[in-house]
Amino acid sequence: QVQLVESGGGLVQAGDSLRLSCVANDYTFGAFAVAWFRQFAGQEREFVGAINGRDNTAVYEDSIKGRFTVSTDNAKRTVYLQMDNLKTEDTALYYCAATITILSTPQLALQYDYWGQGTQVTVSS
Repeated sequence: QVQLVESGGGLVQAGDSLRLSCVANDYTFGAFAVAWFRQFAGQEREFVGAINGRDNTAVYEDSIKGRFTVSTDNAKRTVYLQMDNLKTEDTALYYCAATITILSTPQLALQYDYWGQGTQVTVSS
């Protein structure tokens, strides 16, 4: 069973940066598709960005393009979400998710087999 553990969340001010980490316990993690989702209070999870571990191609949700970057360190079995120029509307619970399947639509949450427990990001004005 693949387990994912997120970390790096916290309370920051608007304009600050944070880097979230998602660490897996599986040594084949580099072959996974890994995504970041976020969930605003009282709402469904929404897609943030994803990376294909096999070729390091990434896709992003339009509203965060240019501010957020997904990257991998396969040696550390870790996927990162670098978040720059944070805004108050980025306040949410952030999750990483993974699947070994090659995805044509990485934005769909139901396609992911493994999820972390989430890490809270709070951006104050």
